Amino acid sequence: MSDTLEFTDWHIPLSRGGLTLREAAADLARVGADPQDIPFMVRLAENPKFNLFNGAVDLKTHDYIHLILGRGLCAKDEAFVIGFTMGSTSRLSATEESLFTLVAQFLYPGIYRFTDEDVKVFKDGVRLAFVSEPRALNQVDYAPLMDRRLAEIREELGIEVPLLRAYYAVEKRRYPHSPESQRLLD
Repeated sequence: MSDTLEFTDWHIPLSRGGLTLREAAADLARVGADPQDIPFMVRLAENPKFNLFNGAVDLKTHDYIHLILGRGLCAKDEAFVIGFTMGSTSRLSATEESLFTLVAQFLYPGIYRFTDEDVKVFKDGVRLAFVSEPRALNQVDYAPLMDRRLAEIREELGIEVPLLRAYYAVEKRRYPHSPESQRLLD
């Protein structure tokens, strides 16, 4: 019996803020995804080496942001994490936001392609970061934070957990058919 999880089953909710970033990252590693499986178009749009969009981060940083925001790995989770990360930069223009949504909706392949609902969640993530004004998540050095509790990291980065919880409740009501939206509030 393997301890490997399917990406659709993995999630560490906000309520598990007592975990350290290292512990949470080890749990995420049970998913066993191969970074080489990420399609070229996704790597091109989201990789900071190519610098196409504000907030682009490497895969490890992207995973840490999933953990800090209490999101899983499904489509709406990805959309929210990307949106919140881009919004946290305070440099995202409306044009850049629109361009990214077009790329994600029409150029991303297969399971990576954003649906209309995913686009709405992405935009919600952008707006939530904009109004809560956390530190720019793409500029954080996460290495010194590895042995800190997720709750402490959220506070240090200016992540407003009550605001996230309120939004997650809204998302849960909006998308009753979406497993990732239903499990946000544990």
